[in-house]
Amino acid sequence: MRDTRSRLLILITPPALLLIMFFVLPMLNMATFSFRQGAFGEERHMWTLAHYREFLRNTAFQRLLGRSIAMAFETSLYCIILAYPLAYFLIFRAGERRVALLTLVLVPAWTSFLLRILAWKLILSSEGLLSGLLQAVGLLAEPKPVLLYSRAAVVVALTYSWLPFVALPIFAALERIDPHLLEAAADLGCPPWRAFLRVTLPLSLPGVVAGFFFVFIPTLGEWVTPALVGGVDGIMYGNIIQDQFVRGLNWPMGALMSLVMLLAMLVLLGLLVWLLKALHVELGDLIG
Repeated sequence: MRDTRSRLLILITPPALLLIMFFVLPMLNMATFSFRQGAFGEERHMWTLAHYREFLRNTAFQRLLGRSIAMAFETSLYCIILAYPLAYFLIFRAGERRVALLTLVLVPAWTSFLLRILAWKLILSSEGLLSGLLQAVGLLAEPKPVLLYSRAAVVVALTYSWLPFVALPIFAALERIDPHLLEAAADLGCPPWRAFLRVTLPLSLPGVVAGFFFVFIPTLGEWVTPALVGGVDGIMYGNIIQDQFVRGLNWPMGALMSLVMLLAMLVLLGLLVWLLKALHVELGDLIG
């Protein structure tokens, strides 16, 4: 028993130290910074609640956070809708080519995230591929941007960027399903659509939830994609945080807004955990 605890302690200590150094301590530092009056000079050493009062008074911040949550949820949902049929095809229809085809799906993710977003900016621009295609079929009389600098452009670019990361956990969840379960369902007279709803979908739900997390958590704080293809209509909460740190040099407000976003994420995570328990899905399945 002591040897087991010693080995467990040895295995846990390095990641625990890394977590403390690169997550817990920075979060504590950011929390204390939100109470400072300013980021530089004498104001750095003065403590105040003014930033909290300003955040509560400025309803635009809360509306933008709600809008960003909706956009992150929308992006996650689209990724799941597109990734699930893809993963299903790879597992049940692709045969021995499944690994090769999955590799092709993951290849775009090996390139720079910034380059992929810039590519979408070119595609949606007035001289881009989409504008030219719509002109060719007669839907556009002259070159003009299509979806560019809008909320839709942000969702499209994010969905494309995160799609491989959703397909991978769903692929893994479907691959773990025992084929004999589907054979047994067929032997009992269960049609394919009912077997999918009663067997395949419930057993693949952990992969779906994991894919949702892979997209929703980083997308909520996204600011690069809205800055490049969103414009005024596609701005997200992360853009305001970035402006507070870089342009406004109001680090306490930026720290406060980051903490609010983290708190909103934890609340949503708690609600999802409650939903998973209601659906009898164990969290251990998500990482199993």
